[in-house]
Amino acid sequence: MIIASLAGYGLARIPYRFSNAVFYAIVATLMIPSAVTFLPSFILVSYLNWTSTLQGIIVPVLFSGFSAFLFRQYFLNFPRELEEAGRVDGLGYFGAYLRIVVPNSLGFFAAIAVIDFVASWNAFLWPLVIGSGSDGSTTVQVALSSFITAQNVQFQELFIAAAISLLPLLFVFVFLQRYLVEGVAQTGIKG
Repeated sequence: MIIASLAGYGLARIPYRFSNAVFYAIVATLMIPSAVTFLPSFILVSYLNWTSTLQGIIVPVLFSGFSAFLFRQYFLNFPRELEEAGRVDGLGYFGAYLRIVVPNSLGFFAAIAVIDFVASWNAFLWPLVIGSGSDGSTTVQVALSSFITAQNVQFQELFIAAAISLLPLLFVFVFLQRYLVEGVAQTGIKG
């Protein structure tokens, strides 16, 4: 989320020659199916000896083009007057981002955090292929699939584990609910 928000802020606020080309390249990556990039990503991760490690699961999905797109669109509508007031006080782009934009955008950050967390929590195929063979890099979804085999489905254990696996999602939602409501309320305020 940090990387995507910095990219979105840079694309929305920092003027440079190729900003539109970079933005269109990010949008173009959204049109590429993940099945096309799966094998090259696997080859790269195995070349780096990151198979069966947490970094092999985490690092390839650190940047989300969709989140960067959403942040850019949000920052285009963020009031420039607040940033200009910070520049008068001596802040640069990064200072304005860190001290003005982020504190005033907590609702939007919370919404993106929920989207990113749910997507990461529900990821199955990449963690299954990369994390196979190591108990330390097994994700919840891969562990849940171990209750289902071709010969047997362990319904009781599967349902209990699925119910327990919902607790972190519920915790994130309850924790960020206040920011989500605040963000939705602020989107209706103009001026």
